[in-house]
Amino acid sequence: MSAKLQIDPQHARYQSTGAVITLQQLLVQRHAAKTLEYLAHTRSIAGISGLHLSKMRGRGIDFEEFRPYQPGDDIRLIDWRVTARTSRPFTKVFREERERPVIIAVDQTHNIYFGSQIAFKSVIAAQAAAVFCWLAIDNGDRVGGLVFSDVEASLVRPKRSRRSALHLLNQVYLYNQRLQQVTDPAAALPVDPDFKPGLAHALGQIRRITKPGSTLYVISDFVTLDEKAVQYLQQLSRHNNVICCLVYDILEETLPVPGIYSITDGSRKGALNTHSSKARLRYREQFQQRMATLEGELDRLQVRLIKMRTNQLVVEQIRQWIAKNS
Repeated sequence: MSAKLQIDPQHARYQSTGAVITLQQLLVQRHAAKTLEYLAHTRSIAGISGLHLSKMRGRGIDFEEFRPYQPGDDIRLIDWRVTARTSRPFTKVFREERERPVIIAVDQTHNIYFGSQIAFKSVIAAQAAAVFCWLAIDNGDRVGGLVFSDVEASLVRPKRSRRSALHLLNQVYLYNQRLQQVTDPAAALPVDPDFKPGLAHALGQIRRITKPGSTLYVISDFVTLDEKAVQYLQQLSRHNNVICCLVYDILEETLPVPGIYSITDGSRKGALNTHSSKARLRYREQFQQRMATLEGELDRLQVRLIKMRTNQLVVEQIRQWIAKNS
């Protein structure tokens, strides 16, 4: 199916805008997730459609019961203690665990507190996290995650409950709100002296709550992706389904038409001169090179990538990604 799909007008109702997100905007993403629910369930996309407890019994993860041995049973599953006690051969029966815990890592650092149209990258990251969170809850999966800034991180262990989802989304909301309160990110000191800013430290913490068979969403602009972060991604991707969600702004991709533009980081002001055609071309080539490097690295790790622009509808971009990967 082509990724060029007709935009559903109702998706615009759920789009978050501006420099910060509200808790209500995160909660309303549950309705946005339901617009993806049918499509997700009809696609063979691990991590989008939840994998639930199978009714079939077999050699799986969770012990189910003992029963008398029957011809054809795997002799490796015979429980010799029960067999010795009853003088009859008994075998263990397991129930296959098809649930896939969902872990969502959300970048809310000062690097992502930027935007030129519609919404800041931090807002888009928060909204995407909410959509994935509600999709998982509606699928009956356990949900947890990590929200991290330049000075601290909040780890939420995965649980199968609406309360767990609300706790995670509340942390996303709080970290997003704090971004507008920081006037000088370079001068901010970590709350914990052992905390280190960047993706590497965040992924290192994620490993503490990610069990084999989980789906991990990493939502960031990946500016701080370094060798250590790639190493952690490689370790996580060996036994988990890892999906990276790259959030970027159109201004990071292409400079605007020739002119002089006022820019600000909230406390300082400056001017952006885009009259030079060579500078505009070099700027675009640098972005394309960065994308090619990131895509190549993730392909090597067999990690899938969702690209998400700030000037396009979040739900629509996720919907198109599901369709493209079907």
